[in-house]
Amino acid sequence: MYQPVLAVLAFVMSADGRQTLLVHRNRREHDLHLHKVNGLGGKVEAGEDVYACLCRELQEEAGIVCELAILRGTISWPGFGSAGEDWFGFIFRVDQFSGEPVAVNEEGELVWHELSELDSLPMWEGDRHFLPMVFDENPSLFYGHMVYGDEGPPVWTWTRP
Repeated sequence: MYQPVLAVLAFVMSADGRQTLLVHRNRREHDLHLHKVNGLGGKVEAGEDVYACLCRELQEEAGIVCELAILRGTISWPGFGSAGEDWFGFIFRVDQFSGEPVAVNEEGELVWHELSELDSLPMWEGDRHFLPMVFDENPSLFYGHMVYGDEGPPVWTWTRP
């Protein structure tokens, strides 16, 4: 039976739309994402819808209030968890928020990065496949499937009707 961990992943935009807020995961020694940069987010809790999860995670991780979020797509990550669990993520772009983001949280430092420089950052190799679709102006959602193996780049398939 397929019972993935449901999660949200958010890319918070600067007011001018040229930067996104990422967390540099450098505070927990046994973090699967250690030393990588990533969007903000986490697991959907029981009784919570994905939008409520998004808002909660942004408040907990960055100290901000989500005012406008756009679902950009979904991704299935089979076997991606540290214990081999499957993950299914709802990928959002947050175009408006209120509050001032915190400088650091329990996972690491929060830093604004230019969209034009994302390819040079230490991130999951697979993120490079879907991030252009998070930030483009195409209104269609993307639906992705990404398999990480023991060696080599992830296998990425997607559709965008």
